[in-house]
Amino acid sequence: MSSQPQTYRVSAYNTSKFSENKIHDDTVARKYGFSGGLVPGVDVLAYMLHMPVAKWSRDFLERGLIEARFVKPVYDGEIAEVSAIEEGGGLRLEVQSKGELCATGVASLPASAPAFSLADYTAVAAVSRRQPVNTASYEVGKWLGVEPRRWAEEAAKEYLGDIRETEALYSREGLGHPGLLPRVMNKVLVDNAILGPWIHVGTKMQLLSAGKIGDELTARAKVIGNYEKKGHRFVELDALVVANDTTPLAHCWHVAIYQPREQAAA
Repeated sequence: MSSQPQTYRVSAYNTSKFSENKIHDDTVARKYGFSGGLVPGVDVLAYMLHMPVAKWSRDFLERGLIEARFVKPVYDGEIAEVSAIEEGGGLRLEVQSKGELCATGVASLPASAPAFSLADYTAVAAVSRRQPVNTASYEVGKWLGVEPRRWAEEAAKEYLGDIRETEALYSREGLGHPGLLPRVMNKVLVDNAILGPWIHVGTKMQLLSAGKIGDELTARAKVIGNYEKKGHRFVELDALVVANDTTPLAHCWHVAIYQPREQAAA
């Protein structure tokens, strides 16, 4: 990839239009000041991941680092333009759609993946019965688990189609797309409380090993932040995403607004 900006264009697709999270529903999203249902942040991150994988290939899946913040919505059917420019040995990433800056990020390839021990991250089950979300749902210091999820052959292929991924590496080598890992982080929130509309706003992800199609994915997540800012309630998680209960795939810092401030429609 040259030092000139490279651009990757995606026809954005709202994979969660019918999900439990109604921020992806057009009518509900408008109550929060948006013009329609939001394309999930985890999918915008998946669009962004195309660029470092195009540059560093499998090496990035095994030890790459990416950080992304989502600042404006990307909407279903709109073109998302992901730009990457080389900077300090890494990539500076931006996503623009409808003439607005929607996400920013950086990606790099450390010389080696840092060591993380499973023993330092407590494995717990998701709650047996979810309750409506409140501040105690994500109490700071609390460990959270998640229901295991496996993306087997057809599900993995469907996911690549949903995020409009054109990189052949995944199907050629039987690898799981790293965009699946922040999806597991979202599931940590969903599996431990009944949420109203909520918004994923940022992720920092240090990849530790290339996942494989069909891996059973779980997370060992600790709540490290729970606070109010500008009328929104935020939660921050620190976690390992783990394959088959044995292999750490990524160390993730994940932040979401779990109770957004409602406002009049724009």
